[in-house]
Amino acid sequence: MERKTTITEAKKIMGKNFIGPKELFKISERFNFIFPPENIPPINFTIKQLEKVKKDYILILSLSKDNLGKSITINTMRNIFGTNPDKSEPCFYNQDWYLKEKFANNEKLDFKWHLIKKDINAADRGKNPETVKLSFPSAVLLTFTFFMYYLSNNKILWKNDFVWCKDKDFNGDRIYVGKYVDSNKLNNNGFNIHRYLTIRSCYGFVSEIK
Repeated sequence: MERKTTITEAKKIMGKNFIGPKELFKISERFNFIFPPENIPPINFTIKQLEKVKKDYILILSLSKDNLGKSITINTMRNIFGTNPDKSEPCFYNQDWYLKEKFANNEKLDFKWHLIKKDINAADRGKNPETVKLSFPSAVLLTFTFFMYYLSNNKILWKNDFVWCKDKDFNGDRIYVGKYVDSNKLNNNGFNIHRYLTIRSCYGFVSEIK
C-alpha cells in the first residue's frame, strides 16, 4: 500500500491546480469560512494518481463551516459572493428558483480533499446525463471549486459550459451548474444553477378542434 501524499508533494505536482490550506488562507478575506482549519485531513490520492491527472484536474481542500459554525452550502456562498457583477466578481447569476431546494439549502460541504476535472469531457457533450456512466460531483462542491479557483488563479472554470451534478430538485430533475459568461452577451456574468426538465407523466398534448 502506497503512503499518503504530503501537502508539499501534492502542491509541487499540481502547481496552479492545487488549492490547499495556504492557498485558501491567501484568499480568505473574500469569505467568512472558518480558517485556518485544524487537523487537516490527509490527501487521499497517491503521487502516481496526481502525476497522471495534474494537467486536467484540480486538487482542492473543501471547507465545511463558516465563522459562525454553520455548514457551508450553496446558499451560504450565494450570500457571500452576491449576484451583482457590477458590484463584485466572481458572483452568482441573479436567479432565485433554487433557494429553498434541498440541494442548495441543506446539502453541505465536507472537510476533505477532492480531485475535480477542469474541463468537461468532449465525448459526453450533448448526452442525456442519465445515460452517462460517470459519478457526478455535488452541486455544492462544484460551486465551491469554481469560486476558490477563480479567487486563487483569476481564471474562470466552465466559462461557457454547463456541468452536470449528482443532485436533483424536488421534482427529480437533475441539476447542472456553470456557464459563467454568456457567449451571446445577453445576460450578465454569474455562476448559473439550473435544472434539467425531464419529460414526466404530467406532460402531454391536447387536441385542437377547428
